[in-house]
Amino acid sequence: MPVDPLLKAFFDQLAQTPAPKLWEMTPAEGRQAFLAMVQLVGPKDVPVGKVENRKIPGPGGEIPVRIYTPVAAGSDPLPALVYYHGGGFVIGDLDTHDGLCRMLASEGGCRVIAVDYRLAPEHKFPAAVDDAYAAACWVEANAPQLGIDANRIAVGGDSAGGTLSAVVTQLARQKARPKICFQLLFFPAGQLAAATRSRRELRDAYFLEEQTLDWFFNHYIADKANLDDPRASPLLAKDFSGLPPAFVMLAGYDPLHDEGHQYAEKLRAAGVRADIADYPDLIHCFIYLQAILPQAREAMNKASAALKQAFAAG
Repeated sequence: MPVDPLLKAFFDQLAQTPAPKLWEMTPAEGRQAFLAMVQLVGPKDVPVGKVENRKIPGPGGEIPVRIYTPVAAGSDPLPALVYYHGGGFVIGDLDTHDGLCRMLASEGGCRVIAVDYRLAPEHKFPAAVDDAYAAACWVEANAPQLGIDANRIAVGGDSAGGTLSAVVTQLARQKARPKICFQLLFFPAGQLAAATRSRRELRDAYFLEEQTLDWFFNHYIADKANLDDPRASPLLAKDFSGLPPAFVMLAGYDPLHDEGHQYAEKLRAAGVRADIADYPDLIHCFIYLQAILPQAREAMNKASAALKQAFAAG
């Protein structure tokens, strides 16, 4: 199936104004470029009831978080989604993913706690993992004060954030805390050094070329031996039993497609429910492109419905 024509037209238009590739930038330049792109094409003016910026204790210092409460939330405890943004562990922040978090809070009927975990190369692996896990533990420990139902806490994220979400569920099972009822995985990197068909055939894919992946992972991982650490590559975990049910979003023109699919299949083989939403003519993290792609909104609606259903079951 060819790539969606709206996407092709968008990237053809971008190609008419040559700009440096991400791997040709410094991390600071990449962060600015990512924010500018999202501000141009990302979701805008999504209403929520309340937004609060806070800092919470973390293993390497305070972690900024942003808490979203949906409109007409009422006084009863709400379910919560702890959300980790994408950006290859190098770029992305609370502002790049503000629109998506608003959508999830509004349509999922939950509080969303977005986590601004430490980024590479300033903070190498496992700093992001440590922050992600600490944030999930903090949400559970402070559930009453946050107006959250501690029995209905999910984790989720896109790309690197999807990877962190999967890792947090594995750590939570190993450490017996926090209790996580669901994992919402958008385009996760399951294995940083994967050698899958999609990695081979989509080396020059729209939006996520092989050189971009190398740029991300070389900044993130200091010791190549850590590439096989399940905290970096959750697909390499030995045991998938007892993990929370999952919703896994994939895209056919995403180099990470196959490892995301393999992760869902490993969950299923271990008896864990894993629903897959696969979009064969779309690209990695197409959900960012709300201003140009109708399917982006539809995909977020589907994911939010799955999240809401999981909370209802919990």
